[in-house]
Order: sequence, then structure tokens, then C-alpha cells
Amino acid sequence: MTALLRYQAALLLRSHRWLPPLLLYGVFMAVGVRAGQPVLDSFGYAAAALLPVTAWLVRICVTNEPPSARDCAAAAAGPWRVHLAALLTALLASAALGTAATAVVALISDPRSADRQIAVSLGPAALAGLVAAVTCALLGTAVGALCNRPLLRSTAWAVPCTALAALLVVFAAVSPAYAAVTGLVTGSLSGTVHVPLLPLAAAAACAGGAAAVACAVSTRRG
Repeated sequence: MTALLRYQAALLLRSHRWLPPLLLYGVFMAVGVRAGQPVLDSFGYAAAALLPVTAWLVRICVTNEPPSARDCAAAAAGPWRVHLAALLTALLASAALGTAATAVVALISDPRSADRQIAVSLGPAALAGLVAAVTCALLGTAVGALCNRPLLRSTAWAVPCTALAALLVVFAAVSPAYAAVTGLVTGSLSGTVHVPLLPLAAAAACAGGAAAVACAVSTRRG
């Protein structure tokens, strides 16, 4: 699996298709995160913006290989391993992006509550922001896995379904991403830090299930 991950990472880097989602996330951060804003609010925004970007990265990774190269890799390592490596590559790239964003937010934001009256401990706040970012990255991976190849092969279906599903997962009240982000924003009102461990566990389960379905279908369809 390590060799497949290196292979998929090299494909992603050399394709330069990662640049548009990276720029999109940069725009999200530039618009929604400003120096001196309450830290928990900024962490929540940065995490929420990561979800659609992750879904886009998943689409890039699962469609990056030419069919002939994909067939050769599948013959050598198995279709499901190749597909799982693509999903993990997108997840790891998104987690790295989320970690960098968390560090930036921690450096430029005001460690106080929304009304600026209560001090917020930066260490636990940064941990909560990082957990929320990973939660959103996991759910973005689940969305990308279910809305792209091999389940949806047509671009006419895959692209709008990915975009719509990403928005729904961010804003649906039952979504772990919504719970994680809302926990940060609500905590900002009272100056209380809530590390969203339960949403993280739920998001990991969703991502694992979605990856299992996509890998199983890739074995049958190639």
C-alpha cells in the first residue's frame, strides 16, 4: 500500500490538478478568516470550507490515471487497493491542508470568545479546530467516494452530485461536520472549547463505509 500511495501522490503532484482546489480553499480562507477574529469561529469556518475541497481532491485522485495505467496497476495490485490508495491520497492531502490552515488560524486569530470578554485557551482550541478539520476531511472523502468513479462514471452526474452532496453534508443538521463546526461556533459564544470527538468518530465510520462500498464496486467494474 505504501508504494501505491507514493504512486498516487506522484500522479496528483505531477498533474497540477490540485491547484484549483487549493486556490479555492485559499479564497475561502481569505474571505472568511481575518486577523483578530475570535479563534473558535475562525476554526469552524476553516474546517467547513475544507469539506468541498476534499471532495474535489477525491474526484481528482480517482480520475487521475489514464485507463491503460489504471488497468496495469489494478492487474498488479488489485483494483480495490488501487482505488483505496487514491482515496487515502486525497484524504492525506486534505488533512495536510487542514493542519496548515489550523496553524494559520491559531497564529492570526484572537483567543477570545465571540464578545471578546472571555479568554480562550489556544492549545485546546487548536486541538478542537484540528479535530473539526479532520472530521470535515473524512466526510469530504466519503462524499467524493460515493459521487465519483466507480459508482458515478459520467462527469455530467458526478460533478453536480459531488457539489450538491458536499453542501448538504456541511449544512445538514444530522451531519457530523455540522455538529463539529456548530460546536466550535457555539463554544465561541461562551468561551468554552468542545473537542468534537463524537463527530470525528461518526465521520470516520462514514468515510470507512463509503470507501468500502467504492472499493467493492471497483473490484467488480474495474
